[in-house]
Amino acid sequence: MNKRKKGAGLKWIHRALLLLLADAITIAFVYYAALVLRFDFRPWLIPDRYLQGYLWAMPYWIIVTLVVFYWCRLYHSIWRLASMAELQSIITAYIILIFAYVGGALFMGLHMPASWYLMGYIMSFCLTTGIRFSYRVIRFYTNRSEMEHSRSQDRVMVIGAGRAGQTLIKELINSKYTDVKVCCIIDDNPNKKGRMLEGIPIVGDRYDIVDMVKRYNINRIIYAIPASTGKNRKDILNLCKDTGCWMQTVPGIYQLVNGEVSVSTLRDVEITDLLGRAQVKVNNEEILHSIRGKTVLVTGGGGSIGSELCRQIAGAQPRRLVIFDIYENNAYDIQQELIRKYGDTLKLDVLIGSVRNMNRISWIMRKYRPDMVFHAAAHKHVPLMEDSPNEAIKNNVIGTYKTAKAAAVAGVKKFVLISSDKAVNPTNIMGASKRLCEMVVQMMNRKCPDTDFVAVRFGNVLGSNGSVIPLFKKQIAAGGPVTVTDKNIIRYFMTIPEAVSLVLQASYYAKGGEIFILDMGDPVRIDDMARNLIRLSGYEPDVDIKIEYTGLRPGEKLYEELLMDEEGMQATENELIHIGKPIEMDDEKFERQLEELDEESRHEDGRIKEIVAGIVENYKPDLRDRDKNDNSES
Repeated sequence: MNKRKKGAGLKWIHRALLLLLADAITIAFVYYAALVLRFDFRPWLIPDRYLQGYLWAMPYWIIVTLVVFYWCRLYHSIWRLASMAELQSIITAYIILIFAYVGGALFMGLHMPASWYLMGYIMSFCLTTGIRFSYRVIRFYTNRSEMEHSRSQDRVMVIGAGRAGQTLIKELINSKYTDVKVCCIIDDNPNKKGRMLEGIPIVGDRYDIVDMVKRYNINRIIYAIPASTGKNRKDILNLCKDTGCWMQTVPGIYQLVNGEVSVSTLRDVEITDLLGRAQVKVNNEEILHSIRGKTVLVTGGGGSIGSELCRQIAGAQPRRLVIFDIYENNAYDIQQELIRKYGDTLKLDVLIGSVRNMNRISWIMRKYRPDMVFHAAAHKHVPLMEDSPNEAIKNNVIGTYKTAKAAAVAGVKKFVLISSDKAVNPTNIMGASKRLCEMVVQMMNRKCPDTDFVAVRFGNVLGSNGSVIPLFKKQIAAGGPVTVTDKNIIRYFMTIPEAVSLVLQASYYAKGGEIFILDMGDPVRIDDMARNLIRLSGYEPDVDIKIEYTGLRPGEKLYEELLMDEEGMQATENELIHIGKPIEMDDEKFERQLEELDEESRHEDGRIKEIVAGIVENYKPDLRDRDKNDNSES
């Protein structure tokens, strides 16, 4: 290891010395050439006094040039990657040399022709610059020649002739680690068609993609427009996926700003790129400021949403982060991840237990006195909860109620419930339980004015445990079939980071009693999502991978809603986040109903759905399964 480092260091020094020697020879040569040029290429006509002046000046000229070059770090650059920054350094060096040369000429009393100074100065600038950039030019054409003769190279189409596309193309061309040939560029700007970028032709707009893939024999497409809207990205990528090419994309605009657009940051196009909705924008400074220095408790902190909450909260420098989860494996995973990343800089406590246990949750609240509680602990799988409705009530409803009461007693400032779009006009017990949780939050907010109780409602989360995308991927990996419940079923989707951004933004906006709702754009047809995912995996739907329709599951509906009609809609500072107005309800009556639910959830007599239907007005459960069970037992 040390030998390799020493060898690399010596190699750099050798190159710098060779460049220094080349500069010295260049200075001596160009100023003699300038003298010869001054006398019409007839050196025998040069007067002796000018030759003596040249020989007298050269030691000073060479030494001062090398010193200025070294001071401007022209011997430290990696010239095979030379760019405008290196050119600016050369220009700076030559501006300094003007004063150094003038001062030297006056000090030595040189009386040389004025044209000699000017021609020597210009030629030395051109040659010393040319020496440095020639390596990059030679390397460029050498790499291109090698790539032309490579048999295994990818033939690439780049979409986007902007700054990101140019940066990416330059790296693809110059990198010796990538075996690709950039063949053409697509851009929707009609003024760019027919022009060249980094020597690559811009051949048309999005509607020419399919034709150009065939013409240039493309097998890889790179989408390089990080600042495009979600719909624009979706439309273009939908055209690309029909070509059968390997599809990649650069990350978001924030990486472009940081200069991070490169081959190493490319990723494969994923189903999230085809959702056709802009990413949720939040004010990170506001959010982080509201968390910094606070003690934060996350229940269900090992789950998909809970663990992402913990990651983002940990990065906001809280005074202490407390993770509470009943599933020890998940809790352990997020604990180790945060320890690896933050070490001793994060005060972290990871506790195991259930929100159903009032003694346990009350003890945690008393011990840690959290300023904020994010309540993500819940059962969420619709079909499983249909078969175990009592568990949905115990964990989701009673667990939320107990956690909220413990939080109020402990003086928590903000309590944020993670809710679901299934809480709107619920057709299943999971959705009805989430609606009850929202009612608990609104009731607690009225009863406990010292704590701001709010809920955050959003749709399906891509990539979360039990979500449809991981299931589809497993089915595709197994060769199919991919199962879709109904051809017409639609859902709203968001990514885990978006969901967490919404939750954190809600915690900042919270004044108490609100239900925050994300404007999730257009819903997505699950059948289209399955087909797109199959294509992104390199297969043809219904040819390579079959799609089977299995029918709606118990409690499942064709579409989800985010807002009940009677809730209304109120805007926030974030145009993608809205507030549902609290619904009037009798708090004392609701508390009695919660007690009844708590008692009934302990008995497996099948009445729990009926009781829930009596509380949640729009919930219409299917009680046929209960009747079947009753008949089979009689």
